[in-house]
Amino acid sequence: MPAHRLRLENVLRAATVIDPVFRNSPQFNCEPLSEALACFLTLKLETANPIRSFKGRGAGYLVASRVADGSLKGRRLVGASAGNWGQALAYACRSHGIPLTLFAATTANALKVARMKALGAEMVLTGHDFDAAKQAGEAHARATGGLWVADGLDPEAAEGAATIALELLAGPERPDVLAVPLGNGALLTGIARWAKAAHPGIEVIGVQAKGADAMEKSWRSGTLVFPPSVATIADGIGVRVPIREAVEDMQHLVDEVLLVEDADIITAMRSLFRTAGLMAEPSGAAGVAAIQAYPARFKGRRVATVLCGSNLTAEQVKAWLM
Repeated sequence: MPAHRLRLENVLRAATVIDPVFRNSPQFNCEPLSEALACFLTLKLETANPIRSFKGRGAGYLVASRVADGSLKGRRLVGASAGNWGQALAYACRSHGIPLTLFAATTANALKVARMKALGAEMVLTGHDFDAAKQAGEAHARATGGLWVADGLDPEAAEGAATIALELLAGPERPDVLAVPLGNGALLTGIARWAKAAHPGIEVIGVQAKGADAMEKSWRSGTLVFPPSVATIADGIGVRVPIREAVEDMQHLVDEVLLVEDADIITAMRSLFRTAGLMAEPSGAAGVAAIQAYPARFKGRRVATVLCGSNLTAEQVKAWLM
Protein backbone atom coordinates (compact mmCIF):
# COMPACT_ATOMS: atom_id res chain seq x y z
CA MET A 1 0.00 0.00 0.00
CA PRO A 2 1.44 3.43 -0.91
CA ALA A 3 2.33 5.86 1.86
CA HIS A 4 -0.66 7.78 3.15
CA ARG A 5 -0.57 11.50 2.39
CA LEU A 6 -1.42 12.29 6.04
CA ARG A 7 1.86 11.69 7.80
CA LEU A 8 2.07 10.58 11.41
CA GLU A 9 5.29 12.51 12.02
CA ASN A 10 3.48 15.66 10.93
CA VAL A 11 0.76 15.01 13.50
CA LEU A 12 3.42 14.90 16.20
CA ARG A 13 4.96 18.09 14.83
CA ALA A 14 1.55 19.76 14.74
CA ALA A 15 1.11 19.00 18.43
CA THR A 16 4.12 21.23 19.13
CA VAL A 17 3.23 24.00 16.63
CA ILE A 18 -0.49 24.57 17.22
CA ASP A 19 -1.30 27.43 19.58
CA PRO A 20 -1.62 25.92 23.08
CA VAL A 21 -5.03 27.58 23.48
CA PHE A 22 -6.42 24.92 21.11
CA ARG A 23 -4.58 21.91 22.53
CA ASN A 24 -5.42 19.52 25.36
CA SER A 25 -9.13 20.27 25.25
CA PRO A 26 -11.35 18.79 27.98
CA GLN A 27 -12.45 15.18 27.60
CA PHE A 28 -14.52 13.18 30.02
CA ASN A 29 -17.09 10.45 30.42
CA CYS A 30 -20.50 12.11 30.40
CA GLU A 31 -22.34 9.95 32.92
CA PRO A 32 -25.88 11.30 32.36
CA LEU A 33 -25.66 10.81 28.59
CA SER A 34 -23.91 7.47 29.00
CA GLU A 35 -26.85 6.28 31.07
CA ALA A 36 -29.41 7.68 28.64
CA LEU A 37 -27.69 6.20 25.58
CA ALA A 38 -26.70 2.85 27.16
CA CYS A 39 -23.02 3.24 26.34
CA PHE A 40 -19.86 4.60 27.97
CA LEU A 41 -19.68 7.98 26.26
CA THR A 42 -16.57 10.15 26.23
CA LEU A 43 -16.99 13.72 25.00
CA LYS A 44 -14.06 15.70 23.59
CA LEU A 45 -14.91 19.40 23.96
CA GLU A 46 -13.41 21.40 21.10
CA THR A 47 -15.52 24.42 22.00
CA ALA A 48 -13.60 25.89 24.96
CA ASN A 49 -11.28 28.10 22.93
CA PRO A 50 -11.35 31.59 21.34
CA ILE A 51 -13.20 30.47 18.19
CA ARG A 52 -15.40 27.77 19.79
CA SER A 53 -14.27 25.18 17.26
CA PHE A 54 -11.68 22.48 16.58
CA LYS A 55 -10.63 24.27 13.40
CA GLY A 56 -7.93 26.24 15.21
CA ARG A 57 -5.79 23.11 15.19
CA GLY A 58 -5.74 22.49 11.44
CA ALA A 59 -5.70 26.14 10.42
CA GLY A 60 -2.95 26.92 12.91
CA TYR A 61 -0.74 24.11 11.65
CA LEU A 62 -1.46 24.93 8.00
CA VAL A 63 -0.66 28.64 8.28
CA ALA A 64 2.46 27.98 10.37
CA SER A 65 3.64 25.48 7.74
CA ARG A 66 3.08 27.92 4.87
CA VAL A 67 4.91 30.67 6.74
CA ALA A 68 7.81 28.30 7.43
CA ASP A 69 8.16 27.16 3.81
CA GLY A 70 7.99 30.71 2.44
CA SER A 71 4.79 30.20 0.43
CA LEU A 72 3.17 33.25 2.00
CA LYS A 73 6.02 35.70 1.60
CA GLY A 74 4.51 38.85 0.09
CA ARG A 75 1.19 37.09 -0.58
CA ARG A 76 -2.34 37.17 0.74
CA LEU A 77 -4.01 34.00 1.94
CA VAL A 78 -7.38 33.23 0.35
CA GLY A 79 -9.96 30.75 1.60
CA ALA A 80 -13.66 29.98 1.86
CA SER A 81 -15.68 29.08 4.90
CA ALA A 82 -19.11 28.48 6.34
CA GLY A 83 -17.71 30.17 9.43
CA ASN A 84 -15.55 28.09 11.75
CA TRP A 85 -12.70 27.39 9.34
CA GLY A 86 -12.64 31.06 8.43
CA GLN A 87 -12.43 32.11 12.06
CA ALA A 88 -9.55 29.69 12.55
CA LEU A 89 -7.69 30.99 9.49
CA ALA A 90 -8.25 34.57 10.62
CA TYR A 91 -6.97 33.79 14.11
CA ALA A 92 -3.84 32.12 12.72
CA CYS A 93 -3.19 34.78 10.08
CA ARG A 94 -3.53 37.54 12.66
CA SER A 95 -0.93 35.79 14.82
CA HIS A 96 1.52 35.69 11.90
CA GLY A 97 0.69 39.09 10.40
CA ILE A 98 -0.65 37.55 7.18
CA PRO A 99 -3.42 39.32 5.20
CA LEU A 100 -6.48 37.15 4.58
CA THR A 101 -9.46 37.25 2.25
CA LEU A 102 -12.34 34.90 2.98
CA PHE A 103 -15.30 34.00 0.79
CA ALA A 104 -18.60 32.97 2.36
CA ALA A 105 -22.10 32.40 1.03
CA THR A 106 -24.68 35.14 1.22
CA THR A 107 -26.63 32.75 3.46
CA ALA A 108 -23.75 32.24 5.93
CA ASN A 109 -24.33 32.38 9.68
CA ALA A 110 -24.25 36.10 10.53
CA LEU A 111 -22.53 35.51 13.87
CA LYS A 112 -19.73 33.56 12.20
CA VAL A 113 -19.29 36.22 9.49
CA ALA A 114 -19.06 38.94 12.14
CA ARG A 115 -16.42 36.98 14.04
CA MET A 116 -14.35 36.39 10.90
CA LYS A 117 -14.37 40.15 10.30
CA ALA A 118 -13.52 40.88 13.92
CA LEU A 119 -10.48 38.63 13.66
CA GLY A 120 -9.19 40.68 10.74
CA ALA A 121 -10.39 38.87 7.63
CA GLU A 122 -11.51 40.74 4.52
CA MET A 123 -14.91 39.19 3.78
CA VAL A 124 -16.54 38.61 0.40
CA LEU A 125 -20.11 37.31 0.57
CA THR A 126 -21.16 35.64 -2.66
CA GLY A 127 -23.00 32.56 -3.90
CA HIS A 128 -26.05 30.70 -2.67
CA ASP A 129 -24.12 28.11 -0.65
CA PHE A 130 -20.66 27.32 0.67
CA ASP A 131 -19.43 25.56 -2.45
CA ALA A 132 -20.49 28.44 -4.71
CA ALA A 133 -18.54 30.82 -2.48
CA LYS A 134 -15.61 28.42 -2.54
CA GLN A 135 -15.58 28.39 -6.34
CA ALA A 136 -15.51 32.20 -6.36
CA GLY A 137 -12.67 32.20 -3.84
CA GLU A 138 -10.53 29.85 -5.93
CA ALA A 139 -11.06 32.05 -8.99
CA HIS A 140 -10.10 35.15 -6.98
CA ALA A 141 -6.90 33.51 -5.75
CA ARG A 142 -5.89 32.58 -9.30
CA ALA A 143 -6.64 36.08 -10.59
CA THR A 144 -4.81 37.93 -7.83
CA GLY A 145 -1.90 35.61 -7.08
CA GLY A 146 -3.16 34.84 -3.59
CA LEU A 147 -2.37 31.54 -1.92
CA TRP A 148 -5.49 29.37 -1.93
CA VAL A 149 -5.99 26.98 0.99
CA ALA A 150 -8.92 24.65 1.61
CA ASP A 151 -10.12 22.59 4.53
CA GLY A 152 -10.02 18.94 3.45
CA LEU A 153 -7.66 19.62 0.55
CA ASP A 154 -4.48 20.73 2.30
CA PRO A 155 -3.13 17.78 4.33
CA GLU A 156 -2.01 20.04 7.17
CA ALA A 157 -5.65 20.77 8.03
CA ALA A 158 -6.25 17.07 8.69
CA GLU A 159 -2.88 16.53 10.36
CA GLY A 160 -3.69 19.35 12.77
CA ALA A 161 -7.11 17.86 13.48
CA ALA A 162 -5.43 14.50 14.12
CA THR A 163 -3.96 15.91 17.32
CA ILE A 164 -7.47 15.49 18.76
CA ALA A 165 -7.07 11.71 18.43
CA LEU A 166 -3.54 11.92 19.83
CA GLU A 167 -4.98 13.43 23.02
CA LEU A 168 -8.18 11.39 23.10
CA LEU A 169 -6.46 8.02 22.87
CA ALA A 170 -3.89 8.94 25.51
CA GLY A 171 -6.68 9.06 28.09
CA PRO A 172 -7.37 6.30 30.61
CA GLU A 173 -10.56 5.08 28.92
CA ARG A 174 -9.66 4.06 25.39
CA PRO A 175 -12.81 3.91 23.23
CA ASP A 176 -13.91 1.01 21.06
CA VAL A 177 -15.53 3.29 18.50
CA LEU A 178 -15.25 6.92 17.42
CA ALA A 179 -18.24 8.83 16.01
CA VAL A 180 -16.86 11.82 14.12
CA PRO A 181 -18.71 14.58 12.22
CA LEU A 182 -18.00 14.57 8.48
CA GLY A 183 -18.00 17.72 6.36
CA ASN A 184 -15.05 18.38 4.07
CA GLY A 185 -13.30 15.47 5.74
CA ALA A 186 -10.32 16.97 7.58
CA LEU A 187 -11.64 16.13 11.06
CA LEU A 188 -12.66 12.58 10.20
CA THR A 189 -9.59 11.67 8.15
CA GLY A 190 -7.17 13.22 10.61
CA ILE A 191 -8.68 11.43 13.58
CA ALA A 192 -8.97 8.17 11.64
CA ARG A 193 -5.37 8.33 10.46
CA TRP A 194 -3.93 8.59 13.95
CA ALA A 195 -6.46 6.26 15.59
CA LYS A 196 -5.98 3.42 13.12
CA ALA A 197 -2.19 3.69 13.35
CA ALA A 198 -2.22 3.71 17.15
CA HIS A 199 -4.97 1.12 17.63
CA PRO A 200 -5.82 -0.78 14.41
CA GLY A 201 -8.86 -2.47 15.95
CA ILE A 202 -10.67 0.74 16.78
CA GLU A 203 -13.82 1.45 14.74
CA VAL A 204 -14.05 4.87 13.11
CA ILE A 205 -17.47 6.08 12.00
CA GLY A 206 -18.15 9.30 10.12
CA VAL A 207 -21.44 11.12 10.67
CA GLN A 208 -23.01 13.26 7.98
CA ALA A 209 -26.29 15.12 7.64
CA LYS A 210 -28.72 13.24 5.39
CA GLY A 211 -29.46 16.45 3.51
CA ALA A 212 -25.78 16.93 2.68
CA ASP A 213 -24.47 13.47 1.90
CA ALA A 214 -22.01 14.11 -0.94
CA MET A 215 -19.00 12.78 0.97
CA GLU A 216 -20.88 9.71 2.20
CA LYS A 217 -22.08 8.83 -1.30
CA SER A 218 -18.65 9.48 -2.79
CA TRP A 219 -16.88 7.34 -0.19
CA ARG A 220 -19.37 4.50 -0.51
CA SER A 221 -19.41 4.45 -4.31
CA GLY A 222 -15.71 5.09 -4.86
CA THR A 223 -16.47 7.93 -7.27
CA LEU A 224 -17.23 11.59 -6.67
CA VAL A 225 -20.96 12.29 -6.35
CA PHE A 226 -22.28 15.84 -6.75
CA PRO A 227 -25.83 16.39 -5.44
CA PRO A 228 -27.53 19.48 -6.89
CA SER A 229 -28.07 21.09 -3.49
CA VAL A 230 -27.78 20.65 0.26
CA ALA A 231 -30.57 20.95 2.80
CA THR A 232 -29.50 20.82 6.44
CA ILE A 233 -29.29 23.03 9.49
CA ALA A 234 -25.73 21.76 10.01
CA ASP A 235 -23.88 24.42 8.02
CA GLY A 236 -20.51 23.24 9.32
CA ILE A 237 -20.89 19.91 7.52
CA GLY A 238 -23.14 21.05 4.68
CA VAL A 239 -20.89 20.14 1.76
CA ARG A 240 -22.25 19.89 -1.79
CA VAL A 241 -18.98 19.37 -3.69
CA PRO A 242 -16.84 16.52 -2.32
CA ILE A 243 -13.06 16.87 -2.17
CA ARG A 244 -11.36 14.06 -4.06
CA GLU A 245 -8.28 14.00 -1.83
CA ALA A 246 -10.39 13.76 1.33
CA VAL A 247 -12.51 10.95 -0.11
CA GLU A 248 -9.33 9.08 -0.99
CA ASP A 249 -7.95 9.71 2.50
CA MET A 250 -11.05 8.02 3.94
CA GLN A 251 -10.38 4.75 2.12
CA HIS A 252 -9.00 2.00 4.40
CA LEU A 253 -9.40 4.29 7.43
CA VAL A 254 -13.13 4.84 7.87
CA ASP A 255 -15.29 1.83 8.71
CA GLU A 256 -18.72 3.37 8.15
CA VAL A 257 -20.51 6.64 7.50
CA LEU A 258 -23.91 7.13 9.12
CA LEU A 259 -26.49 9.67 8.01
CA VAL A 260 -28.62 11.62 10.48
CA GLU A 261 -31.71 13.75 9.98
CA ASP A 262 -31.87 17.36 11.12
CA ALA A 263 -34.44 16.25 13.69
CA ASP A 264 -31.86 13.82 15.12
CA ILE A 265 -29.34 16.65 15.34
CA ILE A 266 -31.73 18.95 17.19
CA THR A 267 -32.57 16.15 19.62
CA ALA A 268 -28.85 15.63 20.25
CA MET A 269 -28.26 19.36 20.77
CA ARG A 270 -31.04 19.45 23.34
CA SER A 271 -29.75 16.32 25.07
CA LEU A 272 -26.30 17.85 25.40
CA PHE A 273 -27.69 21.12 26.69
CA ARG A 274 -30.32 19.77 29.05
CA THR A 275 -28.50 16.68 30.29
CA ALA A 276 -24.87 17.79 30.30
CA GLY A 277 -25.10 21.59 30.26
CA LEU A 278 -23.14 21.75 27.00
CA MET A 279 -23.90 23.87 23.95
CA ALA A 280 -23.08 22.52 20.50
CA GLU A 281 -23.95 23.79 17.05
CA PRO A 282 -25.61 21.27 14.70
CA SER A 283 -22.36 19.93 13.23
CA GLY A 284 -20.89 19.66 16.72
CA ALA A 285 -23.76 17.47 17.88
CA ALA A 286 -23.68 15.13 14.88
CA GLY A 287 -21.81 12.38 16.70
CA VAL A 288 -24.30 12.29 19.56
CA ALA A 289 -27.10 12.38 16.99
CA ALA A 290 -25.75 9.19 15.41
CA ILE A 291 -25.47 7.44 18.77
CA GLN A 292 -29.10 8.30 19.48
CA ALA A 293 -30.33 7.41 15.99
CA TYR A 294 -28.50 4.06 15.76
CA PRO A 295 -28.65 2.74 19.34
CA ALA A 296 -28.01 -0.92 18.51
CA ARG A 297 -24.67 -0.04 16.94
CA PHE A 298 -23.34 1.65 20.07
CA LYS A 299 -25.11 -0.09 22.96
CA GLY A 300 -22.75 -1.28 25.69
CA ARG A 301 -19.65 0.03 23.93
CA ARG A 302 -17.01 2.59 24.82
CA VAL A 303 -17.80 5.45 22.46
CA ALA A 304 -16.09 8.80 21.94
CA THR A 305 -17.25 11.77 19.93
CA VAL A 306 -16.02 15.29 19.30
CA LEU A 307 -18.14 18.35 20.03
CA CYS A 308 -16.43 20.20 17.21
CA GLY A 309 -18.17 23.59 17.36
CA SER A 310 -20.59 25.75 19.33
CA ASN A 311 -21.15 28.89 17.28
CA LEU A 312 -24.87 29.61 17.52
CA THR A 313 -26.78 32.84 17.13
CA ALA A 314 -29.19 33.92 19.87
CA GLU A 315 -32.07 33.03 17.56
CA GLN A 316 -30.68 29.53 17.01
CA VAL A 317 -30.26 28.99 20.73
CA LYS A 318 -33.91 29.91 21.30
CA ALA A 319 -35.14 27.76 18.41
CA TRP A 320 -33.09 24.63 19.02
CA LEU A 321 -32.15 24.50 22.69
CA MET A 322 -34.99 26.09 24.63
